[in-house]
Amino acid sequence: MTIFYNSSLQKATFFLTGFQGLENLHGWISIPFCSIYLTVIVGNVTILHVIRTDATLHEPMYYFLAMLALTDLGLCLSTLPTVLGIFWFDAREIGIPACFTQLFFIHTLSLVESSVLLSMSIDRYVAICNPLRYSTVLTPARIVKMGLVSVLRSALLILPLPFLLKRFQYCRSHVLAHAYCLHLEIMKLACSSIIVNHIYGLFVVACTVGVDSLLIFLSYALILGTVLSIASRQERLRALNTCVSHICAVLLFYIPMIGLSLVHRFGEHLPRIVHLLMSYVYLLVPPLMNPIVYSIKTKQIRQRIVKKFEFLKSFK
Repeated sequence: MTIFYNSSLQKATFFLTGFQGLENLHGWISIPFCSIYLTVIVGNVTILHVIRTDATLHEPMYYFLAMLALTDLGLCLSTLPTVLGIFWFDAREIGIPACFTQLFFIHTLSLVESSVLLSMSIDRYVAICNPLRYSTVLTPARIVKMGLVSVLRSALLILPLPFLLKRFQYCRSHVLAHAYCLHLEIMKLACSSIIVNHIYGLFVVACTVGVDSLLIFLSYALILGTVLSIASRQERLRALNTCVSHICAVLLFYIPMIGLSLVHRFGEHLPRIVHLLMSYVYLLVPPLMNPIVYSIKTKQIRQRIVKKFEFLKSFK
């Protein structure tokens, strides 16, 4: 493969990869991917619309759900152009500035999702462990601040990554293993030492996803202690039921992330298709499943969506 590169970084080009060996089937493979992207967009936009238009859902729990839906929507849209571009038009070339921009948004939004899940666990902790102070602790102004802190923390921690990558020369293969740009993959193509990138990447993961997951676990340990102290079995089940959707969202986010990390670290002997599918699972399954889980498990959301469809049906 011919690689275009000269002394100007802006003229360097990376090459994205679809399903190698199945290029003739990319048209067919694009059908399930199009269905997934369409479902993600429709599902998360529906959640946002229902929360925005129904005044009874203007509560902290649903504000955090709206943040989650917005983050999932952004994560989906950040990969959509290059993934479908490969399947539909075989558009494999991507300039380094565009690649680094995509990388920034993918990693930033992933960290934002982790922060939002932590905020949602705090919401459940206050609602169950200190319900009398719920409305005074989680005020609209405080919720906005929590959202801004999540975005700023993620963006500021990810912002150095493109600059750390920009200082490298890429004299090795410019062919990426995925249909989108990721930091771990790009830095492996550099000619010089990448120890700084490795250390900084581990630092970012530890102080975001690592801290968030520990705090989520701690909040649920406290929630479980409070729930077990409730005398009535029915009240215990009711309290735990309000956490089911969030627990599913946490598992949908962390299990694919852990699985992808294990595959990258210990699965070198596995077929390349396994690595590829795990990366798509990590980026597409949470945005796909979160609206479905919340629509099924959250009675208020489910009822409002049903009413919207009934209204549209009667209007027709």
